[in-house]
Amino acid sequence: MKSKEKNKFRDVPIFNNIKEVIYNSVKLYRDNIAFVTKIKKENKSVEYINHTYQNFLDDINSFGTALYALGLKGKRVAIVGRNRYEWAVAHISNLFGGIVSVPIDKELQLSELEDSLVRAKVDAIVFDEKYEENIDIIKQNGKTKIKDFICMGNLDNYTKFEELLRNGRNQVLKGNREFINNEVNSEAMSILLFTSGTTSKSKAVMLNQKGLATNIADMLMVESLYPTDTNIAFLPFHHIFGSTGMLVMLASGVKTVFPDGLRYIKQNLKEYGVSVFVGVPLLVNKMYENIEKEIEKQGKTKLINTATKISNFLLKFNIDIRRKLFKQVLDGLGGKMRLIISGGAPLDKNVSIKFNELGVRLIQGYGLTETSPVISAENDKYIRNGSVGFPMRHLTVEIVNKDKDGIGEVRVKGPNIMMGYYENEEATNKVLKDGWFYTGDLGYIDNDGFLFLTGREKDVIVMKNGKKVFPEELEVLVNNLPEVEECFIYGMAQKGDKNDPMVSVKIVYNKDAIINRNENELYDILWNEVKEINKTLPPYKYIKNMIITDKPLIKTTTHKIKRKEELARIDGK
Repeated sequence: MKSKEKNKFRDVPIFNNIKEVIYNSVKLYRDNIAFVTKIKKENKSVEYINHTYQNFLDDINSFGTALYALGLKGKRVAIVGRNRYEWAVAHISNLFGGIVSVPIDKELQLSELEDSLVRAKVDAIVFDEKYEENIDIIKQNGKTKIKDFICMGNLDNYTKFEELLRNGRNQVLKGNREFINNEVNSEAMSILLFTSGTTSKSKAVMLNQKGLATNIADMLMVESLYPTDTNIAFLPFHHIFGSTGMLVMLASGVKTVFPDGLRYIKQNLKEYGVSVFVGVPLLVNKMYENIEKEIEKQGKTKLINTATKISNFLLKFNIDIRRKLFKQVLDGLGGKMRLIISGGAPLDKNVSIKFNELGVRLIQGYGLTETSPVISAENDKYIRNGSVGFPMRHLTVEIVNKDKDGIGEVRVKGPNIMMGYYENEEATNKVLKDGWFYTGDLGYIDNDGFLFLTGREKDVIVMKNGKKVFPEELEVLVNNLPEVEECFIYGMAQKGDKNDPMVSVKIVYNKDAIINRNENELYDILWNEVKEINKTLPPYKYIKNMIITDKPLIKTTTHKIKRKEELARIDGK
């Protein structure tokens, strides 16, 4: 079967912009619940507010009308805060109204946050009351050009989100239709999004709505999302994976709920009957680790292994009893979970296999901020463990500058490629050439069209004999060790020959591993386990040096290791 026939299973409308996407959803799912807001009262009781698709559109038009009244048409509005209903309303109001939306990472240090607002030339900010302290200082400093500070909550010294919503609604009722009638320029910059990393090095990516809308359609062609589904918005909306994921759910008539935090994820899955979870491998791995621990705790490991063999055998005859057979295990995921989408980093293929064996469809995707974001994904019908699936329908993906093993850089062409890096022509020209975006990721495409990633080009360890070691490949193996919380593979320069790096690992051990043993004993245990891993590898990939610590690795807020900074810390610089 040709690759192009493997990335479209259903016909979906192709829209030009997000306004068309949302209006179509309101037409189809008007009375469906789009979002649920949970309000915890002082007496510890809980109230749930259901926002239907029609309510959501009305709030977008009301809030957008209020933004126009503030003179923000054609301006730039930043959004800083936790995932919540107000975040979604603000972001999509910007997209409807020809206002450039600037989602900013809420976890940035004050100086980085302020610098991002300055660099993006933001005119107004919609912020979460939780970050009041930082916003107070930014307002007092006066370094930004922000005139309107809009609080999602109820702070008396700032313009209140609810107040603007009410004012806008009144204006709409009086016949003000300027915002509602605004025609979206689908090709214009609509989102300005900083890539993960420290702000001094991060780039501001310019995206348009044509690219976003096309990417949404491409995903809906291959992924099964239904109006009966409930999605939990765990990925931060300021990240392109999170915000586009939110839009995909809205395009499908799905209900979206918000988590109370990582500690409460198990409770939230059951509370809302969550059926769809989108996350990074760190979260997906943790979910499976919790399942395994519960199985071991109940002494049912052997029973589950036997049941899995029976189930896999029956699946060959299209007899699927997984949901019934593993009901007790699935209840630990809330009982309704049917689809997990993992992206943002490589996922251990064994975790993917295990979830699918339990009856929870786990698919991997791959993309970048610069590609709005999805480049490829597994789908309902075609999964190859270890791959990131097939290129999206409207994209062309090629592997260039291949080595003798067929591994080369992934380059992409299509409508969802960024417009460029904001005010950074030099960086833009490095990655955009003749319409192709050079991802900096290395990989290969197999004979059936599946894309496999091997690592980042800049992170590859090149041995003296020309052999290449891909850190992420080894990190997946080491992270499987029960004592390991996380790890970092790097090439350590040898004193005798700096051109022949030694493959090394820094392991962050989990605190439970040191109970009843000291760090030296743990070191010996881990080193013996690493040597066992080495036996499964060709000699040039052998890990020959190890350091251990209980201090977490330096990471971005999307849980990617900051390799350069981690290396500097190891070198003591």
